[in-house]
Amino acid sequence: MILDGVVPPLLVLLVAATLLAGRCLLWMTRVPDQGPPPPWTDLAIAVLVVAVTAALLLGMGRPLSYQHGPARLWSGDVQSDQNSQQLADPYTLTHVTHGVLLFWLTGFLGRLRTGTRVVLAIVLECAWEVFENSDLVIQRYRATTVSLGYYGDSVLNTVGDILAAVVGGLLAAWLPVWLVVVGVLLLEGILALWIRDNLTLNVLMLLRPIEAIRRWQLGGPG
Repeated sequence: MILDGVVPPLLVLLVAATLLAGRCLLWMTRVPDQGPPPPWTDLAIAVLVVAVTAALLLGMGRPLSYQHGPARLWSGDVQSDQNSQQLADPYTLTHVTHGVLLFWLTGFLGRLRTGTRVVLAIVLECAWEVFENSDLVIQRYRATTVSLGYYGDSVLNTVGDILAAVVGGLLAAWLPVWLVVVGVLLLEGILALWIRDNLTLNVLMLLRPIEAIRRWQLGGPG
């Protein structure tokens, strides 16, 4: 099986669907009158899905961590070869917004428990992570965005991104919508000023590149 394109995210979704369905079946069969499954089952499913994601990334040839030096908690230079290789970097903050948006998206699936919605948001984030690290998307990033030297994330960095998405999902679950919206807008503005990039610009340049924005991101005139 070739681990590229839509195959890895489909595998993540298949594993997650199997775990969720299995939990539902086992819990209803063994304790039919005890209410919904306990929170520890949400955590267990999330951990298993992240583990599958890490295994897929290794199978796709992504490194476990930074290959040219020690592993670190943070890398602040988005132009260095440590970007997307250490646990966290400025782009990790965009994944907080991922978590917020994905948690809200799960609201369209009906009246689900908060824990289930967070798990589903994590599953979708994991599916995106393996798709983002496919050769198909990496080449698209290199061709159309400011990430000229991008060659995929390390597994360590991916775990950091997923944890950031978990934070975003939990904030979306616990805080008022207006406060979360203000926080996301502030975060997007800070990133635009700091690294000349953010989630909005990243998606725009990935889908419909604008040369003036690309020149500005590279440090030249717009």
